[in-house]
Parts: sequence; C-alpha cells; structure tokens
Amino acid sequence: MNPDEFYQSRRQEWELLSNLVENGRNDIHRLSPQDIEKLASLHRAASSDLALAKRDFPRHRITQYLNQLVARTHGVLYQGEPLAWNRIRSFALVGFPQLFRETLLFTLAAFLIFTIPAVVSGFHVAVSPSTARWYLPAGMQDVIPMIEDKELWTDIPIDERPFVSAFIMQNNIRVSILAFGSGLTGGILTFWILVQNGLILGGLLGLTTYHGIGFDLATFVIGHGVIELSVIFMAGGSGLMLGWALLRPGLMRRRDALALAAQKSVRLLGGAIPWLVVAGTIEGFISPSETIPWPVKWAVGIGSGILFYGYLFLFGREKKTRGNNIR
Repeated sequence: MNPDEFYQSRRQEWELLSNLVENGRNDIHRLSPQDIEKLASLHRAASSDLALAKRDFPRHRITQYLNQLVARTHGVLYQGEPLAWNRIRSFALVGFPQLFRETLLFTLAAFLIFTIPAVVSGFHVAVSPSTARWYLPAGMQDVIPMIEDKELWTDIPIDERPFVSAFIMQNNIRVSILAFGSGLTGGILTFWILVQNGLILGGLLGLTTYHGIGFDLATFVIGHGVIELSVIFMAGGSGLMLGWALLRPGLMRRRDALALAAQKSVRLLGGAIPWLVVAGTIEGFISPSETIPWPVKWAVGIGSGILFYGYLFLFGREKKTRGNNIR
C-alpha cells in the first residue's frame, strides 16, 4: 500500500478524530461521554496507523501529520484533573443512572430475594413471636427481651451520633461489598446474604409489631431505609450479575462473560456506595432524634426515595429532538 492509498483508506477516521480533538481542546465539557469514548477509540487506531506509517514511509508528510494528531489527542485525553473530574461528573449524572436502568432486572431480583423472606418472617413472628429466635442470629438474641419490654435499641446519645454514623456507613459499605464479591460463588452466597438480612429485618418488624412498637421501629427505619436498602439491592444485584455470568455465559467464553459482568457490576457498585454516606448521615442524626416528630422522619424517607429514584430513572436520558426523524 502506497501513502496515497493509505491516506484514502483512513482519511475519514482521522478527520473525525481531528474534529473531536478540536472540540475538546479548550473545553473538555463540550464532549459527551460518547464523544470521549469515540475519541479514545480513534486515538488507539491512529496510534496504530502511526506505527505503520513510521515503518513503511517514515519521512512522508502523512507520518508527520499522524504524529501531530496523536500528540494532540494525547494532550486532550490525558490533561489531568479537569478530565478526571469531568468523567466523574459525567458518570454521576449520566453513566450511573443509565447503568442502573440497564441492569435493573438484577436489582429487582435482589429486591425479591430480600423482600419475600422478610415478608414471610415478619408475618410468622407477628403471629407466633416465639419463632423470632429462629430468624435472629445469635448476636441479636439479646434484643428480644428488650422488645418484649416494649423498648427499642435505637436510642443513640447525641454526643455519640457522629461516631455511630461513621460506623453505620462503614458497616453498610462492608455488607454491600460482601454481597457483590460473593457473586463469584455463582451467586449462591449473595443469595444467602440477601435472604438472611431479609429474614432478620422481617423478624424484627414482626416481633415489634406483636408487642405494639412496630410503628416506632418503622419510623426509625424509614428515614434512611429507602436509600440504604436500595443500595444493598444494587450491591446484591451486582453479585447476582457476576454469578449469572459464571453460570450462563451464553455464546461468550466464561472468562469473557465474567469480565464483562465485572466491568458493569463494579461501576454499578461504585456509583451506589456513595449514597450510603447519605443514608448513614440520616441514620446517625435524624432517625434516632427524639426532637424530630415522626411525620418529619417519614417525609425524609419518602422524599429522599422520590428524589433518589427520580434521579435514577430520569437522569442520563437522551434529549428528543424536534422535527421528523430520518428513517
């Protein structure tokens, strides 16, 4: 292949890359996430073209042009913190909500795996409170006498709330990562973690309902629970996604299917975990407060849930253009 043939075969991609570089040179925010992905892909292709040009016609002006184009693209792609911040912002506003909707079936599966045992244990304990010992682990058996005395364990002294809030965040993050990582067992351990936590929450709600303080516990949970449980469902869904890739790779090699699922699940978990900071803050400062009336706590829980799911379902959608579509 001579230089002219080489140029004609690659000219359109080089021109597209040059236009993207020019658009993002002064203000990277002008590029959409799709443009940035295209820019990176074309950069790799141009780098490969440059290597061929240096080998076959090192002194030709095409080689000089490619060398400059690759250098300009590198400057846009690796300009440091502004681009890194832009990627984070783009992921938070566009990528994460899109990924949530793309993987929604796994999150819904985690929701059902958690909720069905919670409902079963809740009704069972509410009818037969002695069965609470079946559903609560050994480390939580000491709360049963408290509930029987119509007392909750949720009172947190004001001066301890900052430390408790930090502990709650850390614990929820640990549970979420465990639910995600357990997907490597084929989803079996993820399934069990969701079931176990569902049985515990349902058992506690059933027992407190039997002793007349179920509304008090629900009022404590509602403020932070919508966001907190939603993140746990996403983490569980991430683990189920890994397990599904291991068990049902489809037409792909199991290793490739797992790598693709891991890429999506890690990004989903990374976008979800920061919301545990919001939930932990509410749980540490608003949920245990005796001065905040229960309608406010319920309003915080319902309102935060509406905002959270509004963000997840509405952000990152492509804007519809007016006029007739060309088919």
